[in-house]
Amino acid sequence: MNESRPDPATDTMTLNGTDPWAPLRGLTHARVGQPRAGDTVAGGEVRAFQLAHARARKAVTAPLRQDAMPLDGPVLTVHSEATDRAMFIRRPDLGRRLSADSAAVLTRGSYDVVFVIADGLSSVAAERQAPPVLAACRALLPGWRIAPVVVAHNARVALGDDIAHRLGAGCVVMMIGERPGLSVSDSLSLYMTWDPHPGRLDSERNCISNIHDQGGLSAGVAAAKLAWLLAGARRIGRSGIMLKDETPADPAATLPP
Repeated sequence: MNESRPDPATDTMTLNGTDPWAPLRGLTHARVGQPRAGDTVAGGEVRAFQLAHARARKAVTAPLRQDAMPLDGPVLTVHSEATDRAMFIRRPDLGRRLSADSAAVLTRGSYDVVFVIADGLSSVAAERQAPPVLAACRALLPGWRIAPVVVAHNARVALGDDIAHRLGAGCVVMMIGERPGLSVSDSLSLYMTWDPHPGRLDSERNCISNIHDQGGLSAGVAAAKLAWLLAGARRIGRSGIMLKDETPADPAATLPP
């Protein structure tokens, strides 16, 4: 059997041992200029791709482990009408509606905001990113009446509207796992909706995305941006396209009153 050798014309490593793709790799997680072994991608890169794919699949299919999240204070647990992950993926509509049993456990009160931690399309993201973001944001909201944290299983973004409406909360922050990619599988998004109730449109929400520790937003920065938007929403009584994200480079330094 003849040994396959790299072709100098296609190999990403030049003859002098430098890698011309290295500067670009420093700017993106995308797989660019991958090293080759003969006529194919090098084995190490193939295995790295397979590992990333396995992590992405796990993020989507694994159930949310509520006991893995360090959460202070009372916690309410709810489920959507999707009874398992397979149904949740096939039927997005069921992920937007509360199960009858879950609706019964939500007692109406008087709150300014409720934080909902939801698995969405990455339960891993919810487990890893939501608790530190929640803790950091709570510290930036003195005087706000914060409802018990709600952990929602098999949930889509719109489920938060029904949850908040039943609890009597003036605003909902849906902390939900993003669709995983092959670079990052544990990225979290925050969807903030003022005056939430069933039927709210996506244009009536503000979103902060790309929260993770692999070059994304840190928990502290995400919390500061969220606190700035919450204060702005309370001031004008609106969210979504009516509330422009004009947070400065250091949003914590100029939170609106």
